[in-house]
Amino acid sequence: MPRMFGTDGVRGLANRDLTAQLALDLGDAAVRVLGDEQTEGRRRALVGRDTRVSGDFLAAALSAGMSAGGFDVIDAGIIPTPGVAYLTSVLNVEMGAVISASHNPMPDNGIKFFARGGFKLPDAKEDDIEAVLGQEWNRPTGAGVGRISHDTDTATKLYIDHLVAAVAPIDEHKTQTKPLKGLKIVADCANGATSVVAPEALRRAGADVIVINASPDGYNINKHAGSTHPEQLQAMVKASDAVMGVAFDGDADRCLAVDEDGNMVNGDQIMGILARAKKREGKLNHDTLVVTVMSNLGLKLALKDMGIKTVQTSVGDRYVLEEMLKHDYSLGGEQSGHVINREFATTGDGTLTALTLSLEVMRSGKSLKELAADFPQLPQQLVNVPNVDKMAATTNAKVQAAVERESKLLGDSGRVLLRPSGTEPLVRVMAEAATQEQADEVCNRLAQVVADELAL
Repeated sequence: MPRMFGTDGVRGLANRDLTAQLALDLGDAAVRVLGDEQTEGRRRALVGRDTRVSGDFLAAALSAGMSAGGFDVIDAGIIPTPGVAYLTSVLNVEMGAVISASHNPMPDNGIKFFARGGFKLPDAKEDDIEAVLGQEWNRPTGAGVGRISHDTDTATKLYIDHLVAAVAPIDEHKTQTKPLKGLKIVADCANGATSVVAPEALRRAGADVIVINASPDGYNINKHAGSTHPEQLQAMVKASDAVMGVAFDGDADRCLAVDEDGNMVNGDQIMGILARAKKREGKLNHDTLVVTVMSNLGLKLALKDMGIKTVQTSVGDRYVLEEMLKHDYSLGGEQSGHVINREFATTGDGTLTALTLSLEVMRSGKSLKELAADFPQLPQQLVNVPNVDKMAATTNAKVQAAVERESKLLGDSGRVLLRPSGTEPLVRVMAEAATQEQADEVCNRLAQVVADELAL
């Protein structure tokens, strides 16, 4: 039986895969696993969600499960995922939970948990929650049950204050600094959780903000908007003569950018820009950036020339964070736009990324296009090979011989990668090379070998 928890919590079609009953049971199980029995006084949890209409009933059910288990629940309402992580830490609650399916279409939803301190759960803790799911236990009664309170305004204000302070701290005269003054920026909020937060934070830091897709109605989250559909943003940046644009996904844990000509600036380039800035300021611990296996080789080569090392992990910002915590690295992330800046956050934070990237544009005196040009991306090709034995991708002799052959052909100017899907019988074949033609040829040859040798 496959794990209920995927790479980012429990996710599926709301009211089919992810039901009110399952949300109730997850809340009930989470308090048993994450609740600290040694805590004096009332135990507390924080719940937040994105703008999907299904978030209403799922938040009610999840909170009911937690409160029935003896936890007082603070319902923070609509707030970005990293906002829940931050508040879980600063409010010192036992756990946080987010109801969101991130960049997925509106009908989907998901539930993920944060442990005390605002960190995503390791696999073992998720397995513990799944193990006790639906089990009967000696639940509290009387005064032992929890209460549910709602305070969206306070939660949002605390989070925005934190974001603004990261780039625009209050000066000695107790006035708000405006380091982004003169920066004209377009923000595409994906009709999601940062529709209030990102525009307010950018404006408080001094930016002139043009906002699009910030009118959520419960049904339009990610619809032709945000980081998965940046076409509107690209057009608006050019039409408005903005310096740059930023695009978020539904729960705002990621951010992609657009330069003044409407060109996309991906997560690899954003990480490169921020890593160089941190190194200049003496804040890039061990002069190292943590990336995943999907990060473009061009990023690693450019950083090497700048005296910055890269450490590679499996795909998933949770694995990036594990590596960062293990070796005290300060910056890491994914090509998709998840950037973890440990100076200010415990998880990927799209709004924080937008603020820090904007600040570097102002401080450097260069355009985003000029900054991104220092991190050229090697041509890349990706082919999904379906209906194959994905687990044999790393053990099949002929497949491994093909990988070795293509890798030797590319040398230091490219690479190949086979990555089994986490949810279906599929292998993703990726190749990077000096030219697009070579990347296409290598990827297609390798994909054919995988299809022939691993067919089910």
